[in-house]
Amino acid sequence: MKNGDKTLEAAPPGEQAGVCNSREELREAAAKAGKSDVLDRYAKDYPSGPHDQPQSMCPAFGSLRVGLRMRRTATILSGSACCVYGLTFTSHFYGARRTVGYVPFNSETLVTGKLYEDIRDAVHEMADPQHYDAIVVTNLCVPTASGVPLKMLPDNINGVRIIGIDVPGFGVPTHAEAKDILAGAMLAYARKEAEAGPVRAPSDRKDLPTVALLGEMFPADPVSIGTLLEPLGLAAGPTVPTREWRELYAALDSPVAAAIHPFYTASIREFEAAGRKIVGSAPVGQHGTAAWLEAVGKAAGVSQSVVDRAKNRFLPVIAGAVAASPIKGRITLSGYEGSELLVARMLVESGADVRYVGTACPRTQWSDPDREWLAEKGVQVNYRASLEEDLAAFEEFKPDLAIGTTPVVQKAKEASTPALYFTNLISARPLMGVPGPGSLAQVINAALGQRQRFDTMQAFFEGVGSGPNSGIWQEPPAAAGGRA
Repeated sequence: MKNGDKTLEAAPPGEQAGVCNSREELREAAAKAGKSDVLDRYAKDYPSGPHDQPQSMCPAFGSLRVGLRMRRTATILSGSACCVYGLTFTSHFYGARRTVGYVPFNSETLVTGKLYEDIRDAVHEMADPQHYDAIVVTNLCVPTASGVPLKMLPDNINGVRIIGIDVPGFGVPTHAEAKDILAGAMLAYARKEAEAGPVRAPSDRKDLPTVALLGEMFPADPVSIGTLLEPLGLAAGPTVPTREWRELYAALDSPVAAAIHPFYTASIREFEAAGRKIVGSAPVGQHGTAAWLEAVGKAAGVSQSVVDRAKNRFLPVIAGAVAASPIKGRITLSGYEGSELLVARMLVESGADVRYVGTACPRTQWSDPDREWLAEKGVQVNYRASLEEDLAAFEEFKPDLAIGTTPVVQKAKEASTPALYFTNLISARPLMGVPGPGSLAQVINAALGQRQRFDTMQAFFEGVGSGPNSGIWQEPPAAAGGRA
């Protein structure tokens, strides 16, 4: 069938009769459509595990949240309507207060190239420098598999930067890594701007050399890190992902970047291209803080005597905070934020018997200090952990407290074991420096103290909601293999 000079092909992947294709079919389609370079880069930056992909929410949720949190930044999604609805609903559920742009499509506009033209028109219409510094356009699964060429969009329209990224569920393992995709793309753009000539200075430029911080963290943590850095003659720089465009320049201007979340591979690549040093791990607990100050001091060229004075100033205080907030109990821990190993270090140092740490994120060289420290303490560390592996660890180690994702928490509570959702109750607390031990111990010990309450509830509700008692029956249900 012809439409002018363009051939109408079969319905695109994922749109045939509303049936979604397998990841393998989508990858194959994307490669044929010219997206091999993108998928190959993602495969290298974010290697999958033996089970291909952890069970997680749509990865585009991560990059979407990064864009929605940035000032003077607009967001446009290109994907199936059901996907866009789910992503925007979840983003607003988590506090987004901005409209998400959407360019709809059908089979005809997708295969004829009209979708790209519609995206281009939408970008031109939105590119108002009075309102925006940047516009982020994101291809979801179907446009990526069909080869919609966002790289053909102009880099700049009326002074507004245009950032086009592909975040397909079949090529990006987790939403945490999708944050790095957008952060890395923005850093790459900002680095080229800085190399081309003078750029606008940040509104709160520091007088001291700074350490850029990679990975989202509790707002008090950068303040604590800044306090630790001050005796070294350094200051805490911007946290990447940033909240406004000018902070990207300040981050790239930092002599050192701290990979607090060690999977920010694309962002690290941009810092290294700018000639910056990278430091892994984070200042958690006494041992973690000591090692981190040493590593930062070495990377920034600070003399050993100055580093030693900083350690002598802070380590006794942190040791006292750890001793004042002991944690007693067996714990398994899992999550998909990227800070799981850091939390495990703090728990172990506080006295907890941590048997297992599972993270949906990949192993990188920047998490090696934490992995090696935990291994020395007999803790099993599992990268790219699947839900089945996290649940198996719970069954094997029978913890007094399970920290994990929603299904892990559900499984634990069904077994009358106290449990905490990692994302909302653990990663959303101070962890670094002096405040970390007390903050973490407060919520952990409160949860550990609930075991008797769980036992009481289980005894009271024994048998309710399970087996024959799980519904309303006209007659007793037949037992398996026979009649009631």
